[in-house]
Amino acid sequence: MTAIGAGPGIGTTLVTGATGTTGSRTAARLTAAGHPVRAAARKAAPVAGAEPVRFDWYDPGTHPAALDGVDRVYVIPPVGDPDPAVVVLPFLRRARAAGVRRAVLLSASSIPEGGPAVGQVHRALPGIFDEWAVLRPSWFMQNFTGDHLHATSIRTEGLIRTAAGTGRVGFVDADDIAAVAVHALTDDRAPDTDLVLTGPEALSYDDIAAVLTEVTGRPVAHRPLSYEEMRDRLAAQMPEEFAALLAGMDRAVAEGAEDRVTDSVQRLTGRPAGSFRALVERELRLPG
Repeated sequence: MTAIGAGPGIGTTLVTGATGTTGSRTAARLTAAGHPVRAAARKAAPVAGAEPVRFDWYDPGTHPAALDGVDRVYVIPPVGDPDPAVVVLPFLRRARAAGVRRAVLLSASSIPEGGPAVGQVHRALPGIFDEWAVLRPSWFMQNFTGDHLHATSIRTEGLIRTAAGTGRVGFVDADDIAAVAVHALTDDRAPDTDLVLTGPEALSYDDIAAVLTEVTGRPVAHRPLSYEEMRDRLAAQMPEEFAALLAGMDRAVAEGAEDRVTDSVQRLTGRPAGSFRALVERELRLPG
């Protein structure tokens, strides 16, 4: 493992989705390590230590200014788009032509190379860049503490609704995803592979509810839904095709698809991945 910042001549890193869950954390870690960062978002919002730039996946006119002078890029595909390759791949080819040498793509553990949605971008990435990585994190621990549907229902109803049954997931802390992203972007050698990122243990949603209840002192329960119930619940808030994709991921969890842990965080960062209990104690523990 190479220390952050060991690579010679590291230029500006463009972080797309720089106000989001992993983008904001990645931008913050890069700037804290002294790397120049261009923070891209639909509204050029200030990000401490970074140069803000307006960036919209669906407005190619915003792309040249974002890429000007950039050496590497952290790519967070547009959220909720069932076919992000349509806009992401032309951008990546433009980035390569503009001199970007390294690209790190955020995908998901549930989506393999060549699979649906961002899986198509994953398949094309090594053909565009000589230096690359695809981060495939498991479900975010922050889904239970931030602005996610689960976090909202926990706060308002004390419930987590899924179609995952008793299936287990190696939930991962977004801080660990960002730490891996920084290494993948700045180490002397790019990973040139995909990395499945998990926390230290696989937990069911019943386990998650139990930890939340114990740490916060507020009762939280998991309410299992059928695939169809979950799909329809999600479709009230997002395009039907994407709702069906997410509900299908829950069904895959129920069938054991995400019941795994990896050592990728440890290998890339040199420290163990953080636990869900530690995250809840950090973000949600009641005072006193």
